[in-house]
Amino acid sequence: MSKTILVTGGAGFIGSNLCKRLVNDGHRVISLDNYFAGSQKNHVPGVEYREGHTKDIEQHVSETPDVVYHLGEYSRVEQSVLEPDVVFDLNTEGTKGVIAFWKKRRCKLVYAGSSTKFADEGLDKETVPYVATKAANTELVKAVGDSEGLSYAITYFYNVYGPGERAGVYGTVIEAFKQMYQEGVPFTITSPGTQARNFTHVDDIVDGLVLVGEHGQGDEYGLGNERIFTILEVANLFGGDVVMLPARSANRTLSKLDTSKSRSLGWNPTRELDAYISDFRASCPRGVAREKRVLVFSTTFYPIMGPAEQALVELMRQMPDVSFDIVTAAFAHDAHASGSPVANAQVHRVGFGHPVDKYLLPILGSLKGMALQRTHRYLFAWALMASYGALAGILVRRLKRLPLLTTLADQRLENISPIVRLLLRLILSETDQVYGIDATQEAQVQGVARRALARTSIGEGDAFANQLRYAYAQTLIALKS
Repeated sequence: MSKTILVTGGAGFIGSNLCKRLVNDGHRVISLDNYFAGSQKNHVPGVEYREGHTKDIEQHVSETPDVVYHLGEYSRVEQSVLEPDVVFDLNTEGTKGVIAFWKKRRCKLVYAGSSTKFADEGLDKETVPYVATKAANTELVKAVGDSEGLSYAITYFYNVYGPGERAGVYGTVIEAFKQMYQEGVPFTITSPGTQARNFTHVDDIVDGLVLVGEHGQGDEYGLGNERIFTILEVANLFGGDVVMLPARSANRTLSKLDTSKSRSLGWNPTRELDAYISDFRASCPRGVAREKRVLVFSTTFYPIMGPAEQALVELMRQMPDVSFDIVTAAFAHDAHASGSPVANAQVHRVGFGHPVDKYLLPILGSLKGMALQRTHRYLFAWALMASYGALAGILVRRLKRLPLLTTLADQRLENISPIVRLLLRLILSETDQVYGIDATQEAQVQGVARRALARTSIGEGDAFANQLRYAYAQTLIALKS
């Protein structure tokens, strides 16, 4: 029988695949998505798309659906540590709106809980915003459903992969590895690499969601492939060099999986990760191998260092397989004799050994950067902060087409002068990717620049740069604390 079904997050990875299945089954499907992680590229013919936040669901959906699949939440574990306010808005405030809608319309709710609830004995629940909000929402759905006599089912996904995955900050590990494979860059793995995952194909997830939507009631519908792979094993399936990144907070090592309730409905995962990767490798050639090398621009560096430079040194020390060329102002008369604090970094100082060198860095630094690029095939250029070093990186980007990542590090953005404000606007407009260490700093710089932070692709170094800048942010936060 045809039903009216609402899918929140219907333009996202899992949501779009679910919408496609539901439309093919003959249902009327409405998608509500604010496009934080979703994309119009994922639109499915026959679906009614409405753009809006789930906390405003009443304003966008006047119909009373038979079933609501609530998938439209923030869904990245480690990244959530850097932007708790965003997580609260999307997961806590958004889901409150969906639950109020559910109570009023008295339809069935299928909620996408998080398998991180079962990770490492649940310890992450106290410290990681994503895990905390998802766990709280699970309990709220159960409490409201039981007290109001409403129909509901709670599912738990395990490391979903397949067509339509997203890369970048909010992407999946399989899609990141696919990009690294095609671009010829090394595979970045967060230490220790033995983290165990139950990778589950999106078509198996959709099969389970449909069954649970039709016949499920209550909690504990695990949807995951029981076969376990470590992250290192996955990288080996793709083949190629591996670069180990520093260990991260919120990086779970193991999750408990129980699929008994889902299997009681007739669900059975049939797609395997190793076959998926094998098919991918057969159809996509490996990119030409690139140097494990990054060009860094920093206004000052060793021995003149603040927290940002100290964090870079610590990160380089933890990544001995990656080489770093650091272009910086000489700044002091004896700086040229200072050398490098780590073996895998070479420091290139420009100027005359005087504090005025920082004003010359945009020109002298860019000339040095272009000379280095004639010798090396860099993954990308990295400006440690949005300052004079970033200006040198911008010139290299313009003249040599070397993509530029800028991190805001520990920059203070309160009460800045008009000149600094103009400098920031220039850097933001000319940089491919700009990242702060947390949501508060990024909101401050957006206010200063009056524009969204740059988030365009940096090409072949994209996947690698995303992992590197996250590791850097974590290192900087740890040093400051």
